[in-house]
Amino acid sequence: MKRSRPPSRTRSRSRSRSLNVRALLALAVMAASVAIALTMPVRLGLDLRGGTQIVLETQSTETTKADREATDRTVEVLRGRIDALGVAEPTIVRSGENRVVVELPGVQDPKKAADVLGRTAQLTVHSVLGPAENPADAGEGRTEAAEDGERVLPDESGQSLRLKAATLTGQDVKGADARFDQQNGAGWTVTVDFKDSGSDRWAKVTGEAACNPAGDPKRRVAIVLDDKIISSPQVDPSVSCGAGITGGSTQITGSFDDAEARELALLIKGGALPVPVETIEQRTIGATLGDEAINAGAWAAVIGTALTALFIIVVYRLMGALATVALLCYGLISYAALAAVGATLTLPGLAGFVLAIGMAVDANVLVFERAREEQAARTRPSTRSALTAGFRSAFSAIADSNITTLIAAALLFFLASGPVKGFGVTLGIGVLASMVSALVITRVLAEFAASRPAVFRRPGITGISTTGPVRDALLRRNPFLMARPRRWLAASLIVMVVAGSGILVRGLNFGIEFTGGRLIEYSTANQVDPDRARDALADAGFPRAVVQSSGDGDLTVRTEELTDDEAATVTKAVAELGGETEKVRDELIGPSLGEELRRDALIALGLALAAQLAYLAVRFRLLFGTAAVSALAHDVVILVGVFAWLGKPIDGVFLAALLTVIGYSVNDSVVLFDRVRELLGKERKAPFARLTNDAILQTLPRTVNTGMGAVLILASLAILADDSLTDFALALLIGVGVGTYSSVFTASPLAIELHDRGTGSRTTRRKGSKGQGARRTGKTDKQVPASRTERQEAL
Repeated sequence: MKRSRPPSRTRSRSRSRSLNVRALLALAVMAASVAIALTMPVRLGLDLRGGTQIVLETQSTETTKADREATDRTVEVLRGRIDALGVAEPTIVRSGENRVVVELPGVQDPKKAADVLGRTAQLTVHSVLGPAENPADAGEGRTEAAEDGERVLPDESGQSLRLKAATLTGQDVKGADARFDQQNGAGWTVTVDFKDSGSDRWAKVTGEAACNPAGDPKRRVAIVLDDKIISSPQVDPSVSCGAGITGGSTQITGSFDDAEARELALLIKGGALPVPVETIEQRTIGATLGDEAINAGAWAAVIGTALTALFIIVVYRLMGALATVALLCYGLISYAALAAVGATLTLPGLAGFVLAIGMAVDANVLVFERAREEQAARTRPSTRSALTAGFRSAFSAIADSNITTLIAAALLFFLASGPVKGFGVTLGIGVLASMVSALVITRVLAEFAASRPAVFRRPGITGISTTGPVRDALLRRNPFLMARPRRWLAASLIVMVVAGSGILVRGLNFGIEFTGGRLIEYSTANQVDPDRARDALADAGFPRAVVQSSGDGDLTVRTEELTDDEAATVTKAVAELGGETEKVRDELIGPSLGEELRRDALIALGLALAAQLAYLAVRFRLLFGTAAVSALAHDVVILVGVFAWLGKPIDGVFLAALLTVIGYSVNDSVVLFDRVRELLGKERKAPFARLTNDAILQTLPRTVNTGMGAVLILASLAILADDSLTDFALALLIGVGVGTYSSVFTASPLAIELHDRGTGSRTTRRKGSKGQGARRTGKTDKQVPASRTERQEAL
């Protein structure tokens, strides 16, 4: 008769196989991450490497609608123009139905780029009928075509010419190149190639012009783009009357230098945009500012990670040290994922990368605290079995809390724009990488270490053999915090009203993303007093300019929408006060875009709350979802109100912080209600207020430890990171504090009140404070609830 294997040996082999599978998976992920990190660099956004970003919006005309197809054709024309500018690694993509985003790294003069990109009229070639009888027609802007197609335009020297109706258009041009004619000594020339149809028309127009004597304006041919003659060369004397220039190619000569020849070739080759375009957003970031932002963000990441690692090592000892190794792996995985998907790392994205470190710590803390409970309950014979139960029990809370953060990241990606969209991408990747780090890498390292004989003989070094000082104090005192939930709700309401009144009293200081306008930041050799700069700008014709000091002696000027010439006037006024002046940042937001961004911000906020409610209602109960989302609304009002009282800007970066707070603060509520759900499954007849109070006491150590990890990370960002991220870190610090408070003292009391109203019962709440303690069987024996896994094994 075949002997069966002992159950313990079967379970041991099963655990070994699972550990081996996870170890191979972890090695495969790390190997792939290393390979990607070494071969695929992450692309930096313009706010980190410097350059200009221009957002163009296509406009419909009477004959052409600015739809997706027209915008795609516009992109192709613009790509040809940008390539001819010689910009390294430019980016041009369609955004939505009728917008084009152009990124030009290293370009610090956006005026020239915008001029070249924005020339929209169709390229046309005209015969010259002679000088205009009334030169004032062109000077006064009378460039409209007459009924017969004639028009009056000034040439390159300012002489007004009468032009015949167009003979050729940009559709007839095959290409144009700037070349240096060293053989004939002509210097820089522009060679234009025509298509088959254009070749015959070009021969006709030049043949007609050649019938006029040399020097006569009628012997010229005018090339017009955007109601401006960009070139009007004389037909060479060697060309015969009526014959014209044949062969499908011609050469334009003149006193060109390198840049002028290339620009003329660019304009001719680029041809016409199918529809007009309008610049609705323009950002210029100096290269120096980008380098400083990278260095500051890197130091914040290093110091924040080091402080967080030190904290979890002190609290969880060996397991904390292994979690630190997993955090380093998280950083590598996140970097590789960013490179693999081709994401652009922006300044807010760098902050999201750092912030996700705190979320990776959260998952580890959840596991270790559940393992501590398993050990304290004496239901697990070893540290390794306690760890295994901890990972199983914490999985649902980890998944739920990370999914709520992913909802916020997705909303940022789909509804935000510019660098803030990059924050959503980085945050989403960071959350996914943190789950791999905690549930795979940390588990492999922790279970391998726990199975070593040396660790088995010394369980104290693991950091999970004891419950910890916070849990010990709570179990010893066993406070009944939820005895009077309405008092907590009243306190929350008072705090919310006081903070929220700032919105009515002080108003919201919307950034230019939401109002439209122009913001220019200067670095001056001599520190400039904002009041003096404000007076100087008022004298220069900008009385409504808002002037503030920023950073280390920098100056920020915010005005209504300015033209590039007006911006140059502002720069001159600042330079007269500060000496040598460098423009480190220049942002232009059109009024239509500002209104759209405000609308999108409200939509994102509403969708975030609705999405969280829907998810929590499905995963838990509508009661829990309503309580959690009400607490989130409480957090949002307080955070916005505090920023109103402080006069801080409400801009795209703040929106990113606000949505992150929504995703981050709901984590505490998710973990708490996950424990309440677990206790309800075990003790259905116990008072709901008592079960909620027990859940608070059991999850409070996790809340404290993860809150400390997040605070250390955010404090590093606030102190060390770029000025534009200081307000971001401040918003998250406030959000973490308020979110921690609201999950315990707003969401929980509200859930109790909603439950009591639903059941019509408030009879046993106060008795619990004097009755038996939560899960205490004696004076010294401390017990905690069995996990969901335990209950399943007992059935």
